[in-house]
Amino acid sequence: MNTEKNRDTAYCHNEYDPLKKVITVSPRYMQINEVINQTQAYYVNDNINQTKAVEQHSNLIHHMESIGIEVIKLNELEHLNEQVFTRDIGFTIGNTFFVSAMKEDIRKKEQNILLDWLQRNKVAYFPFETASIEGGDVIIDHSKVWVGISDRTSKEAVAVLQSQLPNHEVSPIKLRKDILHLDCIFNIIDAQTALIYPPAMDSDAYLMLKEEYTLIEVTEEEQFHLGPNVLSLGNKHVISLPENKRMNQKLTEMGFRITEVPFSEIIKSGGSFRCCTLPLIRTS
Repeated sequence: MNTEKNRDTAYCHNEYDPLKKVITVSPRYMQINEVINQTQAYYVNDNINQTKAVEQHSNLIHHMESIGIEVIKLNELEHLNEQVFTRDIGFTIGNTFFVSAMKEDIRKKEQNILLDWLQRNKVAYFPFETASIEGGDVIIDHSKVWVGISDRTSKEAVAVLQSQLPNHEVSPIKLRKDILHLDCIFNIIDAQTALIYPPAMDSDAYLMLKEEYTLIEVTEEEQFHLGPNVLSLGNKHVISLPENKRMNQKLTEMGFRITEVPFSEIIKSGGSFRCCTLPLIRTS
């Protein structure tokens, strides 16, 4: 792969540099048909108000576009009701775009839409042909890559990822069984700071992260409302849920600019702002 050429199409070295280009999909057909995580099990009787979900998602896109972020909108298909969570189907590390290997059959066909877009736009990519790995479990910070070992991401795939990144240190983090992805309980929001819910990860991993970052611990209620799953736009500007008032106030006191965006319908399916955005380019 020509890394200098690919820098124009895929370039991310962390979770917090200014976001320039991102892939999204509308939640137009979003609904809980087949329960595939515990959050969905909690909301399955309510299900999702699709009109409200589209409105909330459109507000997120408006906020991104208003500060100059290029938002790619892939086609939504009626039979793919989890498409809104684009973060899971791929991830960018350095100059390399990785196409995930999805665990659930209901989500595997989402990758065809992504692959078509990548090929048409001449974005080089590495496809995983292993046991599953999903982008929600992959969090990057320059030479360090943290990967959740969950029901969705396997140790075998993590080993393959390390082999593709000889200049990175890929560190697995074992998650509690009920946790969907690493980004539901851990997220790096600037070079020194991360959000975390310690009870849901291996204690040794927590101590390792504590050596690297100033950790802002979220409460059980904030984790249920996907507090760590914020989206960093760059320059300490973070999109967060209005429900997480205590956490947002703490971040404000630490110098972060918080934009609260309602996302109540979309979180019913188990993901929030980070889950709904797949960065292609971040630049300092």
